[in-house]
Amino acid sequence: MDTVKASRVIAYLRVSTDKQADQGISLEAQEAKARAYCQLYDLDLVAVEVDAGISAKTLNRPGLQRALETLGAGEADCLLVCKLDRLTRSVRDLGELVETWFSTGKYALLSIGETIDTRSAAGRLVLNVLASVAQWEREATGERTRDALQHLKAEGVVLGGEALGWERTEERDSEGRLIVRKVEKEALAVKRILELRTEGMTLWGIVNSLTHEGFKTKRGGKWHPQTVNNILKREAA
Repeated sequence: MDTVKASRVIAYLRVSTDKQADQGISLEAQEAKARAYCQLYDLDLVAVEVDAGISAKTLNRPGLQRALETLGAGEADCLLVCKLDRLTRSVRDLGELVETWFSTGKYALLSIGETIDTRSAAGRLVLNVLASVAQWEREATGERTRDALQHLKAEGVVLGGEALGWERTEERDSEGRLIVRKVEKEALAVKRILELRTEGMTLWGIVNSLTHEGFKTKRGGKWHPQTVNNILKREAA
């Protein structure tokens, strides 16, 4: 495996409440640890991204997304956190991050608290174990919910917001729930995503192909690996 050799680092800091300052994980404490770590290991700290007062319930956090975009833009090679729970508290979300960003070795994840450095074989082993646990959890959850989801999908019932390939109608089912109908242009994008994944293409590869081929997201914005991964997970349910 080709692994990250460069040393450009972007640090990601997060606190969910002001009370965490009393627990030694304030933003100032995290930044001090990150800077000391970079100095100790001769790493070039190119930027620090922060999410203040934001929980780890979702990966859709402004600071985290900016940090990942910095990696994707080639402006940094490694993402540094003081502890993995600053990055996410969800094993499933960690698995998604590993698959999307760190499994190929193009980018590295560094965690001071857990002594994880995926530039080394030992670091990749630890992260792969965590990712395997995440995969098991996803599959177990899928087995528990697949039958119910397939039943509702077959009836055309909307379970939340309209997914790519569908749009809300004013019609309701026998229980008063809004029904959705297929949107052909969007359905073609979903079909293309599944085709590219079947061919073994990575999430970033799919993003680049969709953009090059002119496919649009639900809101007409840019494609991101997380968006593609969410669609793949939904279609597999």
